[in-house]
Amino acid sequence: MAIMITDECINCGACEPECPNNAIYEGGAEWNYADGTSLAGIITTLDGEEIEADQDHEPKDMDVYYIVTDKCTECVGFHDEPQCAAVCPVDCCVDDPDFEESEDELLAKKDFMHLGE
Repeated sequence: MAIMITDECINCGACEPECPNNAIYEGGAEWNYADGTSLAGIITTLDGEEIEADQDHEPKDMDVYYIVTDKCTECVGFHDEPQCAAVCPVDCCVDDPDFEESEDELLAKKDFMHLGE
């Protein structure tokens, strides 16, 4: 499963620098695939969409920090546990039941974003 941030978030920001995929953004901030990854130029996402890696996308939440599911690997391939959840003082970084992924899928996502690193 990807990780999500609940509305219990206190906007402390502890999670953001811990994410190896730069999948965590402050509420209201736009996101893109290139942030914190090796992706550049025109890319084909894992769901087959062709886009510019640095194309900005609408914020997923305007009020609290949020996690971009397309970039979240639950820290698989980097750490033994999701680092956002490990540092969150209010335990609002939890499994997102709407996005279940196997370890192989999470590793494929990591490899997609960090090719050659």
